[in-house]
Amino acid sequence: MSSVSFHSSTKTSEEVDVLDDVALEFSCQLIVYNDDVNTFDWVIESLMKICEHTYEQATQCSLFIHYKGQCAVKHGDELKLIPMKDALLDRGISASVESCN
Repeated sequence: MSSVSFHSSTKTSEEVDVLDDVALEFSCQLIVYNDDVNTFDWVIESLMKICEHTYEQATQCSLFIHYKGQCAVKHGDELKLIPMKDALLDRGISASVESCN
C-alpha cells in the first residue's frame, strides 16, 4: 500500500473560490457504508470498476469506510450517481445517494 502524506497550509482566496465552485457543481454524494460481510479486496475492486477509482483511491476509501463507518466515494449529479449506487447494491455493498445541500 502506498503512503499518503497530508500537510496543512494556508488557503488562498483563489483556492477557496475553487472549492466553492466544486461544491456548487456537485450537489450529491455517493456514500458507501461499512459492513461485516464484504472484504477489503471486494470493496476495492468494486470502487475501481464502478466508480472508476484508481487502486490507491479505492484503498483509501475502503479504509475510511472500515474505520469511520462510511465514506463519500464520489460526488456529482444525482442522475450519474444513482446507477453507481445500484451497481454497488447489486454487488452486496451498502450505499446511498445523499444531497450535499
